[in-house]
Amino acid sequence: MLRQLRPRSALFKQSPSRLLAAWESPRAYSIKADAATTQDIDPSKLSITKTTTPKDLVPQNELVFGRTFTDHMLSLEWTAKEGWLAPRITPYQNLSLDPASCVFHYAFECFEGMKAYKDSKGQIRLFRPKNNMERMNKSSARIALPTFDGAAMIQLISKFAALEERFIPSEKGYSLYLRPTMIGTQRTLGVGPPGSALLYVIASPVGPYYPTGFKAISLEATDYAVRAWPGGVGDKKLGANYAPCILPQLEAAKRGFHQNLWLFGEEEFITEVGTMNMFVAMKNKETGQKELLTAPLDGTILEGVTRDSVLSLAREKLVKEGWNIVERKVTMKELADAAAEGRLLEAFGAGTAAIVAPVRNISWKGKLVDCGLKPDEEAGEVALKMKDWIEARQYGDEEHEWSYVVPK
Repeated sequence: MLRQLRPRSALFKQSPSRLLAAWESPRAYSIKADAATTQDIDPSKLSITKTTTPKDLVPQNELVFGRTFTDHMLSLEWTAKEGWLAPRITPYQNLSLDPASCVFHYAFECFEGMKAYKDSKGQIRLFRPKNNMERMNKSSARIALPTFDGAAMIQLISKFAALEERFIPSEKGYSLYLRPTMIGTQRTLGVGPPGSALLYVIASPVGPYYPTGFKAISLEATDYAVRAWPGGVGDKKLGANYAPCILPQLEAAKRGFHQNLWLFGEEEFITEVGTMNMFVAMKNKETGQKELLTAPLDGTILEGVTRDSVLSLAREKLVKEGWNIVERKVTMKELADAAAEGRLLEAFGAGTAAIVAPVRNISWKGKLVDCGLKPDEEAGEVALKMKDWIEARQYGDEEHEWSYVVPK
């Protein structure tokens, strides 16, 4: 059940200090799916209509992220009266929506990003799909869209990925990017919970994020625009979170930077980098111990699957090497001071597309903060280890519960 939100006017009456205090409060700014109202999906009712005009495969070296799509799509309709209707796999096609559909007017839309991989035995694998389904249910519940049975949806996505097997190259570094999406489809200009919705999945074959090898990125610390705020939806994967970030990214690009480092509040807390979670490796000023730091899940940080994977692996493997793994707020000044004192070891973003994105420097207050990489280095030790450890589980080189083998 959705808890009652404060009127919008009440939020704007809060002073910046009150807002920041709310952000630092342990109060959870999250709305969870109500299991009692979840409408079950029935995978046994799946119908499959195969295309009669299969597409030519794009050469691996010509794949561009999100530009090429497979032959088919998976879709499920929902109505408030009937619940989830029978799932269908059909040829990839345009959607037919009324111009008054609520997705166009009030941004009733959420999505996920996940991948299917092919291991050395030719098996198709999904990486931590349960986490994606759990997060999508949280996102949909937050904007009054229907929730669903995550296990049933994984079964359907598995069948969809198996049908599109020919689009998944066997070479390591390549995968099939899966984009589950849910939209409100009710034809109305009234503002209220949608009475109908569409859940669909499309797929795009993708190559390595860095086709010529790791390339460290440069960031512009951004304080004039805010990615997320207390009580908002920054911890949900909603399309409405992304469009407002494009203009600041274009502005940063004009000044020669690849991405924004989103800061928050007068203290300039580090939140996320572009569309990724941010990690910083530094030596503790008091003890000299090596620490891997990332912002806590306080309601403004996206609950990244790769973020959780990095933290889990760090606690499993880096702690043995003397590292301390910490989820806490870090200010930009703290990071800059660590760089100036030679304590900043490395920094990197973490996300599904790249796994990790090493950071070379950050522009802040008119100066460049060096993030610890040598001139001839493109990635730090921790980022490289994380990439190798995660890929080993994604491609089945290391058998692990995170890797879900798609049934034949």
